[in-house]
Amino acid sequence: MQLEQMYQQVIMDHYKHPHGKGLRDPFDVEVHHVNPTCGDEITLRVKLGGSGEAVAVEDVSFEGQGCSISQASASVMFDQVEGTSLTEALRANEEFSALMQSAVQDQELDEELLGDAIAFSGVAQYPARIKCALLAWMAFKDAASQALAKEQTS
Repeated sequence: MQLEQMYQQVIMDHYKHPHGKGLRDPFDVEVHHVNPTCGDEITLRVKLGGSGEAVAVEDVSFEGQGCSISQASASVMFDQVEGTSLTEALRANEEFSALMQSAVQDQELDEELLGDAIAFSGVAQYPARIKCALLAWMAFKDAASQALAKEQTS
């Protein structure tokens, strides 16, 4: 099996059997993001725990609709950030954004940090699909930022 076919299979597996789907309580922040170019949308909830350098992503949950790329990407994002430190989750987010914008070469990718997200490397070749892949990741970054700000003002 070629690498591209394997990546397509990973994306389809996450699309058909999404991880983290279904909005859960408790949560600190809920955000709703829409990709206006295609209509994909996601509602994402984030629950943080700890404080200072020890802030962790306790839970992430989502509901959404859209293409297989946007929905699979949300599932992969859940796997990469849920249960990690917020610092590590944001590093994974930055690495994924760089991957989508072809800012890194394959040999520079942190495959351990990206996990199954590496399967989206081929999406960067299709500019119209990049926003689909980034939708959940940008929603997570927004929600995490809001949750952190909320914690700091409490």
